[in-house]
Amino acid sequence: MGAGHAHRLYRHGHSPVHGLPPHTKLAAVFAFVVVVVSTPREAMWAFGVYALLLAAVAYAARVPAGFLLKRLLIEVPFVAFAVLMPFVAEGERVEVLGLSLSVNGLWGAWNVLAKGTLGVAASVLLAATTELRELLLGLQRLKLPPLLVQIASFMIRYGDVITDEMRRMRIARQSRGFEAKGVRHWGVLAKSAGALFIRSYERGERVHLAMVSRGYAGSMPVIDEVTASRAQWSYALALPCAALVVCLLGWTA
Repeated sequence: MGAGHAHRLYRHGHSPVHGLPPHTKLAAVFAFVVVVVSTPREAMWAFGVYALLLAAVAYAARVPAGFLLKRLLIEVPFVAFAVLMPFVAEGERVEVLGLSLSVNGLWGAWNVLAKGTLGVAASVLLAATTELRELLLGLQRLKLPPLLVQIASFMIRYGDVITDEMRRMRIARQSRGFEAKGVRHWGVLAKSAGALFIRSYERGERVHLAMVSRGYAGSMPVIDEVTASRAQWSYALALPCAALVVCLLGWTA
């Protein structure tokens, strides 16, 4: 898979959660999200228990609350959508603080906020304890189609390349006294975007030719064979198993 890539969501550490094989964490997060989505929205207490379970995982992984909350801001667009639901949904209405709100809209907003926030929090914890390279190895270990794994791998690597190229072009413009202040400067920015596309395309062709010359035939060699013991699987699946018990209680209560 090549060299590892550190990303902004990752928090370096040596906790028990960091030490778990990546495919066990991927399976655990996926199962947890499925259980959360399957929980009836009326079981409000169950979502509080899910939040406590994630808090326990964050504590075990030594991920600070501030680190987690700051990265939860990515769901702000979904929060805005949920806030609008009580106003635009149809059906029975109820008065709240002088506002006429839809009952179905209120339940829908709660459903989106609760399940969306828990899903994002679980994903952030996964990213905070697993490097990108390990995530790709985990996907490969879980038998995801090799072509999809390669596309994800190249996307991550070329994302860094393009970002670095954009930074160099910005520095070059600033060193020549350019500063975008209005519409009249859009032409320069458009030319920069075109140059960036051409450079990225040419670099991609060169990389592909280099890979072919080294024997690439459509599949990447597996350098590290990631395995997991029964104890590691049990440790990783403790989260979704506990969530499943809560979900079943939510349906029967």
